[in-house]
Amino acid sequence: MAEEKKAVKEITSMEQDFAQWYTDIVRKAELCDYTSVKGCMVIQPAGYAIWERIQSLLDQRFKATGVKNCYMPLFIPESLLDKEKDHVEGFAPEVAWVTQGGLEPLQERLCVRPTSETLFCDYYAKHVHSYRDLPQVLNQWCSVVRWEKTTRPFLRSREFLWQEGHTVHATEEEAQARTEQMLNLYADFCEQELAIPVVRGQKTDKEKFAGAVATYTIESLMHDGKALQSGTSHNFGDGFARAFGMQFQDKDNSLKYMHQTSWGMTTRMIGALIMVHGDDSGLKMPPHIAPVQVTIVPVAMHKEGVLERAKALAAELRAAGVRVNVDDTDRRPGFKFAECEMRGVPLRIELGPKDIEAGSCVLVRRDNGEKSEAALQGIAATVSDMLETIQKAMFERAKQHRDTHTYDVTTMEEFAETVKNRPGFVRAMWCGDQACEDKIKEETGATSRCIPFAQEKLADRCVCCGKPAKKMVYWGVAY
Repeated sequence: MAEEKKAVKEITSMEQDFAQWYTDIVRKAELCDYTSVKGCMVIQPAGYAIWERIQSLLDQRFKATGVKNCYMPLFIPESLLDKEKDHVEGFAPEVAWVTQGGLEPLQERLCVRPTSETLFCDYYAKHVHSYRDLPQVLNQWCSVVRWEKTTRPFLRSREFLWQEGHTVHATEEEAQARTEQMLNLYADFCEQELAIPVVRGQKTDKEKFAGAVATYTIESLMHDGKALQSGTSHNFGDGFARAFGMQFQDKDNSLKYMHQTSWGMTTRMIGALIMVHGDDSGLKMPPHIAPVQVTIVPVAMHKEGVLERAKALAAELRAAGVRVNVDDTDRRPGFKFAECEMRGVPLRIELGPKDIEAGSCVLVRRDNGEKSEAALQGIAATVSDMLETIQKAMFERAKQHRDTHTYDVTTMEEFAETVKNRPGFVRAMWCGDQACEDKIKEETGATSRCIPFAQEKLADRCVCCGKPAKKMVYWGVAY
């Protein structure tokens, strides 16, 4: 039994130390590892397989809305970055610079991209001339570099993977529609594929993206009650267009400035999957995003016909579109069961000689540990239905956790007590003054997460200053 328990014994209890629990799972499940490059991580095959699933499913959704993929350079000349004052000031503390090429100093510093707005602006200024060239709806899958002081696997690293969409439109209305469309796409993706419920809304002016007219966000709640910004969509108006001379000839032959948007989601969503769904035994992967949906464990594999039947079963499931593997290693079944749980495989199938003789197998759900017997006849349909049941159950469980850890407060005393003793989302009314936003952060450590589209009137007065309230805001301590 000692060997069987080894797969999970190094995972700290989340109730004992959530941060260490998270790190233990990342390392034990071989999702990523530290490197000799400080602040950067190597994404291991198990972790990258999750990112590939995220990338594939998101890309399908993007292309269904007319998005086309491209690729921009890794380096940005300083003169190009400097064209948009607010933008460069917002990123200045995080920018990494290249000052020498080969043996010679560069005549102009090159920024290692922290984001690519300026490169896309330069491109659009050269390639869009007429209303007939609009809209341009481009996206790139790439890595970016931000010189973070404090790093954490997947959640915050100096180099990370993401996609960044950048679009230009003829009118303000078209740009706003695209901004909202992509935010809703992200929200649907999180809820339908990652089984993570989100709150949709707008960032305050203090929290919006540097250079944006408005930033919209989806916010999710982790198991420990901390918030995670899970995707953003920005409307830039024509600010970048004016800075970069991005004009086009409209139908009336007049020159007009383009209206621009950008939107992005990153590898931090792998961290969200861990922190929303995981438990003390390891990962719990929602079936839609799981690289492996089913693991078949042959029991008494040495006996004649067991391994062959397991492989035939895998082939049958694979033909039905199920992502499946067979654990045919020479380790004990108990160890295989524990490792399967630790890696978060949604469904385990146990198949031994007695099962084969009876024409059945044992199904074990990772989300709740339930065991059931199923006939081998028609097993593909049974498994497919069960995977969908697991997907829905995981979303409902996460939604219940978020809803029961969302609190309404009307006074600063309630606010401070809630943040200190009941981690989660705090909903409170706000007057719209940044001074109150700053004071709330200073006194409680909570920041504004978003002004939700679904507004409710919790009180007439601002929770901080007592002046007439303008908006209901979600607040929280965030990663």
